[in-house]
Amino acid sequence: MAKPVADTNSQNNQGGFALDNSNITGFSAMHDSGTGSTASLGNFALFPYAGCPGDDIDRCVYPKKQRNVPYVNDSVVATPGYFAVTMASGVAADMTATQHASLFRFRFMANMTAGTGNDSIPLSPLILMDLTDLSDSRQDNGTVSVDDGTGRITGNARFLPSFGEGNYVLYFCTDFQGAEIRDTGIFVNSRASTEEKNLTISRSINGYPLPGGSFVRFNAPDTADNTIIARVGTSFISSDQACSNAETEIPDYDFDSVKNAAADTWRTKISPISASRTGVDQSFLSNFYSGIYRTMINPQDYTGENPLWQSDKPYFDSFYCLWDSFRSQIPFLTVLDPASVTRMVQSLIDTQQHLGWLPDCRMSLCKGFTQGGSNADNVLVDAYLKGISDGIDWEDGYTAVVKDAEVEPYDWASEGRGGLDSWKSLNYIPVEDFDYKGFGTMTRSISRTLEYSYNDFVISELADRLGGRQADVEKYQGRSEAWTNLFKPDQTSSLNGTDTGFVGFFQPKYLNQTWGYQDPLTCSNIDTSGVACSLQNTGRETFESSIWEYSLYVQVPLLRARLT
Repeated sequence: MAKPVADTNSQNNQGGFALDNSNITGFSAMHDSGTGSTASLGNFALFPYAGCPGDDIDRCVYPKKQRNVPYVNDSVVATPGYFAVTMASGVAADMTATQHASLFRFRFMANMTAGTGNDSIPLSPLILMDLTDLSDSRQDNGTVSVDDGTGRITGNARFLPSFGEGNYVLYFCTDFQGAEIRDTGIFVNSRASTEEKNLTISRSINGYPLPGGSFVRFNAPDTADNTIIARVGTSFISSDQACSNAETEIPDYDFDSVKNAAADTWRTKISPISASRTGVDQSFLSNFYSGIYRTMINPQDYTGENPLWQSDKPYFDSFYCLWDSFRSQIPFLTVLDPASVTRMVQSLIDTQQHLGWLPDCRMSLCKGFTQGGSNADNVLVDAYLKGISDGIDWEDGYTAVVKDAEVEPYDWASEGRGGLDSWKSLNYIPVEDFDYKGFGTMTRSISRTLEYSYNDFVISELADRLGGRQADVEKYQGRSEAWTNLFKPDQTSSLNGTDTGFVGFFQPKYLNQTWGYQDPLTCSNIDTSGVACSLQNTGRETFESSIWEYSLYVQVPLLRARLT
């Protein structure tokens, strides 16, 4: 759950840090990977100063957008369980983590001063912690308190998910070690106070969350290397649980011990794979193992941190998104890490039992947007066919996937499937469908038809393997052939006015069963029209890809057709 790293103001900061000469805005403990659009998490960033110019706390810069500082390019070190960087200010930072807690180690040079000239003062570090996140989504009533005696900072705030609906509350608990506390306080916008120790702050009225948070100012560190360590615990349950997570997992602030344990954990996770180094370029091996490492960043195991319902099952979050991951990542993990996939499947079924639907995308305790079909169906059936079964009630799993196929939710923008009346009566999803039972973006009729076909195919496979469901096997096998109703065998494709010579492509079809038209190259990587191809209301009939590419999607049914 804890993934500490430096946050930057890059356009590519979805995971927090970016190697693109952007500036550092802080250091936070919670991050996601693969969000694809708006950055996720990055809550409650820390930011260190050697001191405030003129020893005046109001002359430290507090707002995130103003305090950003460049980093030294060749100082960046990133390995599993560890990250380090030096800022242009001269403050070096490195960090590591356990499951729910992080250690941030800030190193100040021995001769470092705050300010210049007459403003210069001896080292007196100030470390602030603000009530923001990477995407500036904080809502009203962010709250923070600082204990003047211990320097402990606790608080919480409500934020928005990166690719979904709803909101979530995250809590934190931060302690420090390495220097004597000089004073503590809060800040609002660009001003600070050592008299006030508690703050509850609104979002403000201008669309950008009003900066606010707390700080601890220290005397010069009493360590030989001039370091101050911040220990940050996080929780979706309460600040007390955030403190407990930190105290339990990192009781002694032993940075090297935590770093080594994190590296050992990652080494164990990756150990099933070995590669010969003989004659292989080191950069290739680095990319190879980095790719394997990244398959395990998300989904995230939030077991014990789910405030939405009580359960003895695991809880996984950060499914970004099953529309993407069922195609490659999760099938790979069924081989590399079947124990984790077992827990993911248990979590998916448990989520359906408590919220009513299998998720297609989920993050930060919130429902994510559905991009095509009900693709948790594919994940469950793939796991079943590969023998993943420990602790999984496959009767419940079957009930869950059948509900996706048979019952249309009111909000199919974030769960289940839409247009099921047309799907069952016409055996395709029409362009400009009439759907009064549920609501979602009325686009992607081609890609939804293809994905629903595959969803129903995998359900037929599960029905067959579980046994005693021959009627279901035949029904869902029949529906899995629905993709053929949008295949137009005489459809051609031209590029810049020249016929490509290829014939036979999918095309949209209306409710009255007449053909519509979409250029087979629309939404391809050579389409320069600028048309919307994602979840916009003006999006096309294929999602984030062209008809050319979707012609290769219809997996087993198309293969079967070609072999007959």
